[in-house]
Amino acid sequence: MREWLVTNGLGGYASLTHSNENTRKYHGLLIASLTPPLNRWVFTSNIIENVELNDDIYPLTGGEFSFDKLPVFTYKLQGINIYKTIFMPHQENTTIIRYKIETKQPITITHRILLASRHIYDVSSSKRSFYVHQRNNGDNVEIEFSNTNRVLKILLPDSSYVEEETWIPMEYSTDKKRGDSWLDYNVYSGCFHKKIPESTIYHLILTIEDKRYEDAERYYLNELNRRGELIKDSGLVEKQYKLVLAADGFIVRRDSKKTVIAGYHWFSDWGRDTLISLPGLTLVTNRYNVAREILEGLVERIQGGLIPNTFNDKDNTPLYNTVDASLWYIDRVFQYLKYTMDTVFLKQVWSKLESIIASYINGTHHGIHMDNDGLITHDPGLTWMDVCIDGEYPTPRAGKAVEIQALWFNALSVMDRLSRLVNRENSNYIELAEKVKKSFLKQYDQQYDVIDTRDASCRPNKLLLVSLDFSMIDKELQREIILDVKRNLLTIFGLRTLSPLDNRYKGVYIDDNYHRDLAYHNGIVWPWLMGFFIKAFLKIYEYKTEWREYAYEEFLNPMLKVFGKKWDGFIPEIFDGEPPYTPRGCIAQAWSTAEILRSWVEDIMFKRPPYEEVLLGEEVTSY
Repeated sequence: MREWLVTNGLGGYASLTHSNENTRKYHGLLIASLTPPLNRWVFTSNIIENVELNDDIYPLTGGEFSFDKLPVFTYKLQGINIYKTIFMPHQENTTIIRYKIETKQPITITHRILLASRHIYDVSSSKRSFYVHQRNNGDNVEIEFSNTNRVLKILLPDSSYVEEETWIPMEYSTDKKRGDSWLDYNVYSGCFHKKIPESTIYHLILTIEDKRYEDAERYYLNELNRRGELIKDSGLVEKQYKLVLAADGFIVRRDSKKTVIAGYHWFSDWGRDTLISLPGLTLVTNRYNVAREILEGLVERIQGGLIPNTFNDKDNTPLYNTVDASLWYIDRVFQYLKYTMDTVFLKQVWSKLESIIASYINGTHHGIHMDNDGLITHDPGLTWMDVCIDGEYPTPRAGKAVEIQALWFNALSVMDRLSRLVNRENSNYIELAEKVKKSFLKQYDQQYDVIDTRDASCRPNKLLLVSLDFSMIDKELQREIILDVKRNLLTIFGLRTLSPLDNRYKGVYIDDNYHRDLAYHNGIVWPWLMGFFIKAFLKIYEYKTEWREYAYEEFLNPMLKVFGKKWDGFIPEIFDGEPPYTPRGCIAQAWSTAEILRSWVEDIMFKRPPYEEVLLGEEVTSY
């Protein structure tokens, strides 16, 4: 929560702590995406700054952090005010630092540049792990590296640059706690000296683009305006604008289409995460064209009826090891149509939707197939609870996981509705859905997490039996599930992944007694699940006004209060399952941010999609 982040729409970013320190190998002022949105490369780790006033030197540290569309640091010393704003021009691998100086006496500010040249996953194991060659042009410098063909340009108009090459060890305290690689070597390349005779505004530019950014203030105003337009176009209320801006931070370009970075700093674009995030990132914010691009980009990569689970950040290779992403895809097409009734798009992807169903019926990779009872079975490690440690699965869910059956029934029901829109009303989707429902109810005599193994662990996955549009279970069982989840799993920041009453429960992520991934899905809190809980909770109470007010005050507002005024809208990946609920994992997770915003808009504010009643009604036909 005490780290800031700005992104560039390519997968690149800038991020440090609120005190502008590097506590992770993922931190830096310019992390560029060399193959958007992946292959993230750290070029500039940090800039160490001092103010020279008369004969004294004051380190520019300890500034006050604030956020209003962009992160701002305020420094006050000896009657001088310095406001430092950091941003990235959209879809450019560039970081611009804007300095607004208020002074009545001449000062000099020095900017000492600390460089790295490595992938975000790696560290430099020794001094001179790479070589730098500098071209000093006075107020700008071009730096070539031996391990990449990209040239870093650093520009500070009306300054002077003095070269140096001093290697220093870096210890990343957060990575060390996580058991990740934490010792690195960076190099000081040189120092800019900027004389400031009076109050002024100037910009320091870090870029691998072939541009000089001569009017940097224009880029600043353009980015402020772009962010302002996102807020305005969303049509949402002022207290939601930080979430709207954070949502934009995950939307990036892949080839000619848009996709979603699952989390910063280290996630690539993941199929499951992208689809779960899509309504909150794009639909409730009125970015329908972006939603369509995301759906088009994913459908182009279907193989064997499967949506890619993820892409390797270093070589961009897709991995198809997920059982639920394709079922989420069908649902997200349905959610998109609720907002747009874009039947042209539906006809464009219809054959792919049919291929998903056929692949699940006939069988595809990783043991994914429809069993004789109509339910979907699958190999281990294919649901979202997919951790594997040394070949073992600490959350074993092979077989017939409950949320997969919920998604399967929902997908068949959705396909029945959509088939009417494309004049394919002779399809047998509804008959198969009824078979699935009958078989499921016959076996679901307890609140199982995995049906065929009769695993009755109290986990949040059963929520999907309630929260999806089409449910196999009656209202009474829905209510029992919600009350059980509320009693055992609900916290201020989301839902635990296992009840504390279970002897496998691990409520703290970082612990000397076990590997952190043992806790990942066995007690740790996930904020994205709060959105599905709020939806399911309000669904059983028929979205009545008093219950929507209750849901806001009891489930959402406590989290928002903790985030406070300095919050930038990004919501972390996970939290500990016990007080003080320490944030862990990624500092910004797409589905965390998206589901909190979506549930706030759709469920609590009850701003429903314009075509929802049409598509959920019994009389839906060709539109």
